[in-house]
Amino acid sequence: MPTTKGSAPKPASHMIYQLKVTLQDSKPPIWRRIQVPADITLSKLHHILQTVMGWSDSHLHQFIVGDTFYGIPDPDSAMDMDTENEGRAKLNQIAPAEKSKFDYEYDFGDSWEHRILVEKILPAEEGAQYPLCLNGKRACPPEDVGGVGGYDEFLEAIQDADHPDHEEMLEWADEDFDPEAFDLEAINKALKKLK
Repeated sequence: MPTTKGSAPKPASHMIYQLKVTLQDSKPPIWRRIQVPADITLSKLHHILQTVMGWSDSHLHQFIVGDTFYGIPDPDSAMDMDTENEGRAKLNQIAPAEKSKFDYEYDFGDSWEHRILVEKILPAEEGAQYPLCLNGKRACPPEDVGGVGGYDEFLEAIQDADHPDHEEMLEWADEDFDPEAFDLEAINKALKKLK
């Protein structure tokens, strides 16, 4: 834990993690840089990731830290026997140091895999509200588009008026869909509404 010379370490509740979240295999990269409390649970981090990336939280998810899976365990499912409860795991426990990495998978069908890197561990700034999105690049793909491969095909179709699926894809998603769009102000407004 970072300290200044001659001072006691700050409690975890006063430390902030700066995370870079990158959607794996997206070309060009789709990413977000966020700051969150060090002692946030993975359950709360899930809701923050949904907000900053632009997902609708309509599919299953899990965090993968080494060989350990964190999610919402289902005692009736044999598959979930080895899933740790994300509501009991804190960020600073599963990623204790700068440069720690772990994964977040959303939608097991489309398999949106996000790599999360702890860039910095910082003292909280006086008066600042967390979570906070600092910056990012590109729009989140539409839900249910078929993963990274499906998204590539979707982009090809909407950007080529002669493509046989052009009209259908525009109608399915949103005629105004812009893959380069990123609205930092809107993301931070949405983060303030999270409980």
